[in-house]
Amino acid sequence: MLTLRQIEVIRAIMITGTIAGAAKLLNVSAPGISRLMKHTERSLRLKLFERRQGRYVPTPEAKDIFEQINGVYRKVDDLHSMLARIERGGDVEFKLGSVPSICHVMVPRAIERLRRKHPDLRIDINILKIEEALDYLLLGKGEIVAMSYKLDHPGLDFMPLAMGELLCIVPQGHPLAGYSSISAREIVQHQLIGIDPNDPYGRIMSEIFQRQGLHYDMAIKARFGTTVCSLVRAGLGIAIIDQFTVAHGSMQGIAAIPIEEPTRFQTYVAMKNDKALSLYAETFVKLLREEMNAVVSPRLAAER
Repeated sequence: MLTLRQIEVIRAIMITGTIAGAAKLLNVSAPGISRLMKHTERSLRLKLFERRQGRYVPTPEAKDIFEQINGVYRKVDDLHSMLARIERGGDVEFKLGSVPSICHVMVPRAIERLRRKHPDLRIDINILKIEEALDYLLLGKGEIVAMSYKLDHPGLDFMPLAMGELLCIVPQGHPLAGYSSISAREIVQHQLIGIDPNDPYGRIMSEIFQRQGLHYDMAIKARFGTTVCSLVRAGLGIAIIDQFTVAHGSMQGIAAIPIEEPTRFQTYVAMKNDKALSLYAETFVKLLREEMNAVVSPRLAAER
């Protein structure tokens, strides 16, 4: 039987024509190559090379062996090419979904880092309402969904992403814009935009209002955070929004104020529980978690 090392040495001598050349190609000593070659020929009871004018020439009997060795190396080269293609993301499309609050700022930052690692990867991003996420995953339309909360479903698993909190946003120049923090009682004294009690984030704030017996007036409701921010910037009122939507100063013309009452929430990534995640999905989740945790307040980070 030939070992992989013997095959490697035979091929190196075949390519270079000398023991010294084979040793240099394999970065080992020439005497070691010579001893292994002699041992190989004794083991096979077959002379593989003849020495002519200082060069090693394959014997006619060894021709078929060399063809097989070259075939092995061609397959190894094909394997290396395939591994390199996987690393670059070639011929692959990674499909993911996200709720708008995470998709606006956090997902693009994670995608940019993912593309740096896998530059040939094709990516399909779907912005989904919470109620759309189930069908998206269960029907196999995408591999993962970044979500603002988890739910119980026998076909899905949920992994934590990051813990966040809500902020009060007001137009730049608003009397509240200079506040370092704001209470629920102060918030309800102003026209509110977009707090829907059925929304996961809206539910957090509405429960705070209810516990304190606070009445609030909401003349305008909007489903998505980017729309809410635009309405606030237009001077139509103030709003409560998650910190990820307005991270990294993504929304110009508004000021974000911490809320004094606890408003923390946990975000998740959802996936089907009968299928392993791809390399690209695993890497994306790791990068997204890093991006989200990077904007979490030190107080919340200490609670992780």
